[in-house]
Amino acid sequence: MKIGILTGGGDCPGLNSVIRGVVRKAISCGDSVLGVRYGWKGLLEKNYTSLDLRLVSGILHKGGTILGTSRTNPYKKENGPELVKKSFAECGLDALVAIGGEDTLGVAAKLFKEGLNIVGVPKTIDNDLGATDFTFGFDTAVNIVTESIDRLHTTAESHNRIMVVEVMGRHAGWIATYGGIAGGADYILIPEIPINTEEVCESIRMRHAKGKDFSIIVVAEGAAFKETDLILQEKKLDSFGHVRLGGIGHALGEIIEEKTGFETRVTVLGHIQRGGVPSAFDRVLGTRFGVKAYELVKNGKFGKMVSLKGNKIVDVPIEEATKQLKTLDLEIYEIAKIFFG
Repeated sequence: MKIGILTGGGDCPGLNSVIRGVVRKAISCGDSVLGVRYGWKGLLEKNYTSLDLRLVSGILHKGGTILGTSRTNPYKKENGPELVKKSFAECGLDALVAIGGEDTLGVAAKLFKEGLNIVGVPKTIDNDLGATDFTFGFDTAVNIVTESIDRLHTTAESHNRIMVVEVMGRHAGWIATYGGIAGGADYILIPEIPINTEEVCESIRMRHAKGKDFSIIVVAEGAAFKETDLILQEKKLDSFGHVRLGGIGHALGEIIEEKTGFETRVTVLGHIQRGGVPSAFDRVLGTRFGVKAYELVKNGKFGKMVSLKGNKIVDVPIEEATKQLKTLDLEIYEIAKIFFG
């Protein structure tokens, strides 16, 4: 068999372990793998590279993706789906492994319905894809947030400051909550619950009344005030209809300083959460996903996505993963609230 593989959407740690897993398993079974460059864009522009054992050697520990990525949506391009199908046929592909989040897999689900043999692999550091317990990249992002909070504790305490930490999380507060709990944050704000600024400020005042002269506030980029819309970097939409979020941390910091009178500083972690080497958990999960994806292809189980359920790697329909975002389990947030203030 000749199997294509692409990575779409935002990069994250663990992508290369999936690529490596697919290639190593495929070649050991006598099949070949064609890497599609820059996600769906590669099929539109016929940009490919053959993947062999040499090219995937030494990539396990590397962040990002050796294939490159983009947020290209074929369904927003003139004759996009037809061009993808044409490239698929011209390359002689028997199947394609599409690694990505809601948008990339949404395209994969549509193309599968239109006749292409596609298997999906879930990827998002936000951990907001349905039908899987965890996605690779999430654990690494949480570790980075945790370490950052650890470092901010010492400078916050030294200067008696309020530190606001803005982390990723467009629709879901998984990173904010897990990172906040692990880092000992004093308040966590998430997209699932509108921000009540008076409650946040009162919590800070109470801490000061108890002799705690500093506080760490973690806020997800997709969190919003009760009274206003989302804070945006810009209103321009990408090809999947998304705006660029960012700025909630600074807006919140100004309000806290104004209402409490305490000196406040803001740190936006941004793409630092996406970069660098993947954690051991993400390397292993990515590897298991890659091997399982190849097995689905070999067994002709197309239209499926690999998924982590408990400790098992199983398969689920791609549509099941993309029909509804997986927001934070609020039972976990209730645990976090025990440590607020």
